[in-house]
Amino acid sequence: MKIEHLEERVGDYRNSIKTVVDKRLLWKTRIKDLLDKTLQSITEQYDIGWKVQELSWIHNNEAVNITFDSFPPEMIDCTNQIPAYQFIPGGALIFSQSYNGDIYIFMMYPEIDNAPQENNLKELGIYAPESITEKLIVEKVDEFLKEMIQWEVPQLKNKVGF
Repeated sequence: MKIEHLEERVGDYRNSIKTVVDKRLLWKTRIKDLLDKTLQSITEQYDIGWKVQELSWIHNNEAVNITFDSFPPEMIDCTNQIPAYQFIPGGALIFSQSYNGDIYIFMMYPEIDNAPQENNLKELGIYAPESITEKLIVEKVDEFLKEMIQWEVPQLKNKVGF
C-alpha cells in the first residue's frame, strides 16, 4: 500500500473532527440554554422539591440536570404525622454532552445508605444535539417521573401459591 492511499482516510478523519466540533458548538450556542430554560420552567411550574443544575465534568464534558433536592413544600405537614419518615434526596435526570458531542440522557436513582448501587443508573438514550427539542426534554422528564414513582412505590409482585 502506498502513502497516497491514506488520502481518503485522512479526509474522513478531518471530517469526523469537524462533525464533533459542530456538535459541541451547537451544545454551547443552543442546546445547553434550551435545556436550562425548559427545565427551569418545569421546576417553577411544578414545585416538587427539584432544582436544575449545570455541571462541568472532566475533559470538557458538560451536563444539565434536574434533581430532587428537597421534600415538596406542600407535603411537609403530611410527613409531620410520621416523625420517623426521612426524605431521600437525589434522583436526577441528566443531559450530558459526551466526548463526541452527542447528548447522553440518563437518570440516577436516589442513593440509600448500605444499599447496593449496581442498578443506580438507567440509560434513556443518546441523541444528536440537533434532535434535542423542548418536546423531547418534556418527554424525558415524564419518563423520569414515572421511574421515580415506580422507585418510591414499587408494584408488588403477586406470588402464585404463596
